[in-house]
Amino acid sequence: MHFLVSNDDGIQAKGIKALAAALQSLGKVTVYAPNRDRSGASNSLTLDRPVRISKTEENWYSVAGTPTDCVHMALTGLMKEEPDMVVSGINDAANLGDDVIYSGTVAAAIEGRYLGLPAVAFSLAFEHNKDRHRYFDTAQFFVQKIITHLQSNPLPKDTILNINFPNLPLEKVKGIKVTRFGNRHKAENTVKDTDPRGRKIYWIGVAGPEADAGEGTDFHAINQGYVSITPMQVDMTKYSLMDELKQWSEKIV
Repeated sequence: MHFLVSNDDGIQAKGIKALAAALQSLGKVTVYAPNRDRSGASNSLTLDRPVRISKTEENWYSVAGTPTDCVHMALTGLMKEEPDMVVSGINDAANLGDDVIYSGTVAAAIEGRYLGLPAVAFSLAFEHNKDRHRYFDTAQFFVQKIITHLQSNPLPKDTILNINFPNLPLEKVKGIKVTRFGNRHKAENTVKDTDPRGRKIYWIGVAGPEADAGEGTDFHAINQGYVSITPMQVDMTKYSLMDELKQWSEKIV
């Protein structure tokens, strides 16, 4: 297989190097990744300026843009041959519940799926204020197992897999659970501060704590030491509400 690999932590991140290494034994790897950390970029495209791209080594390209830029441009003219799958990550933190709304890692996979390819996003549940060691080797083990399975059991065309690994040694991982998205409480307040010259500056508040994190959620699986696999769909239409909306909309005019 031929894999297009991207991320949102940047082309120098340990996670994308671990992911590319894990995929090397399964096929050809081409990397298009941001030239710097673009965490939280979500599905944004760069439309107000040109995007510069430079080759850093064979089949590795550094993109002065977002994760979505990377995948979009790679698949719409930059790659000479279309890959078989888009794989994003390994993100240097979990992407659980509401996180996927903002995640550039997940957005890269979504863009791959929108452009017609199977897509998977991988994240390691590393806690920056708690953990000391990143178990990317654990993630690599499961990446190879999961991708090998997907080669013979392809995803439905409208599906993306969001996969999170517990940050544990391989022998302590209890297994794999298929999960739904949990959700968080409201984010912490915006942080107000001043720069050295006394001008007001603001920081986005940290993500809220777990709210819906019970059994069956991605939060619960990770907290219990399992790999979490959550299927996502491209079609965000809320079909259950369409009949009700049709009834009242017909009364408007």
